[in-house]
Amino acid sequence: MGDTSSSQSKPPQVVGYRGRLAPSPTGLLHLGHARTFWTAYERARARGGALVLRNEDLDPQRSRAEFVAAMLEDLRWLGIEWDEGPDAPGAFAPYTQSERRGVYLEAWRRLLARGHVYPCYCSRRDIARSAQAPHEQQQGADDEPVYPGTCRPPSDAKPYNADAPAGLNWRFRVPDGAEVAFNDLKQGRQRFVAGSDFGDFVVWRRDDVPAYQLAVVVDDALMRITEVVRGTDLLKSTARQILLQRALDYATPDYYHCELILDERGLRLAKRHDSLSLRALRANGVSPEELRARFRSDAL
Repeated sequence: MGDTSSSQSKPPQVVGYRGRLAPSPTGLLHLGHARTFWTAYERARARGGALVLRNEDLDPQRSRAEFVAAMLEDLRWLGIEWDEGPDAPGAFAPYTQSERRGVYLEAWRRLLARGHVYPCYCSRRDIARSAQAPHEQQQGADDEPVYPGTCRPPSDAKPYNADAPAGLNWRFRVPDGAEVAFNDLKQGRQRFVAGSDFGDFVVWRRDDVPAYQLAVVVDDALMRITEVVRGTDLLKSTARQILLQRALDYATPDYYHCELILDERGLRLAKRHDSLSLRALRANGVSPEELRARFRSDAL
């Protein structure tokens, strides 16, 4: 990963609506991505606001350069335009997560100094085997077993002293029993209970990669995003991210969670659904106008 200056923590002030597109280059964009991104585009355009494209390429095993090129081409084919992004420099650059390591480290250090994070030696297998881990089917990126607290320090423990996060998972300590509520602009009032609906979650991975929850919170704050448009599979992640925003003294944006497009079995689409990728639909003669007409009724 590259590095960035700590001056990114104080970007220029902006006013007005700022939305974002946040694709991950781990596969081809599918119909579900297209509907969500079109909704984000339409909402930004209707409000006379700016739209930011962020390349969320933090997964070192799955992110590939060819998927970056494909997602840019597919979004343009659909008719989406953005004001800032990897190919449209702006005041909040860089817009590729692998080039933003410095700002994530700065946020991790702030969480560490304030006693919000602790090192965790548990593997995913350890947590899955725990009697306290839930056994329901996991269906989304939002779902993970509630951490049983194996490595959680006492509440009166002093903050850890560490120079770098590498080599360990670092978990954010949630305030057990605290209600996290927000008004979603599409789904209405949402309410989650920390320690029950979700537990302590990873903000930095043992392979020295910032986790999704931390990176998204930092980027949305520093890029001054005012509204986050994404799928309902990430509703619970919003509660986690609101806790991080509070811990880091960040403002909380508005949220608009779109309904998911499901496959014939009632499961959310994934990048394994090659037949519903924009590339495949395009090859089969589907036009961007047809897709936009299908999406437009959901966008505003």
